[in-house]
Amino acid sequence: MENIITSKDNPVIKLYQKLSASKKERLQYGLFVLEGLRIVQDAITENAELSELIFTASAYEKYADTLFQADLRNTRAVVISNELGKKIASTDSTQGIFAICRMIADGPPLFEENGRYIILHCIQDPGNLGMIIRTSDALGIDGIILCGCCDLYSPKVIRSTMGSVFRANIFIENDEDEVFALLEKNGVSSSAAVIDKDAQLLTECSFGGSHAVFIGNEGNGLPAEVSRRCGRRIIIPMNGNINSLNAAMAAGIIMWELKKKGGNVCG
Repeated sequence: MENIITSKDNPVIKLYQKLSASKKERLQYGLFVLEGLRIVQDAITENAELSELIFTASAYEKYADTLFQADLRNTRAVVISNELGKKIASTDSTQGIFAICRMIADGPPLFEENGRYIILHCIQDPGNLGMIIRTSDALGIDGIILCGCCDLYSPKVIRSTMGSVFRANIFIENDEDEVFALLEKNGVSSSAAVIDKDAQLLTECSFGGSHAVFIGNEGNGLPAEVSRRCGRRIIIPMNGNINSLNAAMAAGIIMWELKKKGGNVCG
């Protein structure tokens, strides 16, 4: 076994804790952290760039052989004490496996013929953002644009994606004008998901050609100035006195309909 690190002042441990705690540090270094066997395995499978793979002593004995079956020649293995592992963990029952990963290349979104996209506007809850990314991966959404959302690379978001962050086509563009310009340039029509009885029912709409749906903030929804710029406004039909849904739930329903339907867009 490698030499076991016990000090919280070790440079790798200090870096890991900085990246875990601070968006500013993540942006400065272009790195983020992973915790847990499943998400580390997903990162390796999807060829994410890991600079350090950190094990507690007990986790090294249990999992090292499994993880090192992959080509990790550019990844440094670090073994730390079980006690130190508990200190840097962000979960109560840690598996003792951590990694430092380079941020995923954020190039321009890849628009495809008849592509299906969602634009997330000012989503602020990390759990919601992670769940939406995970659902989009499951349903085969072609791309996600984040506009004014919480930090994609926060540990809570990364954990909530369950590895889908490495498979989804995610693009960050915080300028609304630039988002609409990209859609227009690539011939992508748009809908705004709203809570408005005058909006068109989602279940009665089809989505022809390439199409993107804007989904708004958990508390306030989409700003009126954003929804007005979209080609149409749509609403999820709801029974009784319910007039809104959790953002991740609403996004899941919308993405299901978006993928299921084609043909001519309703008027």
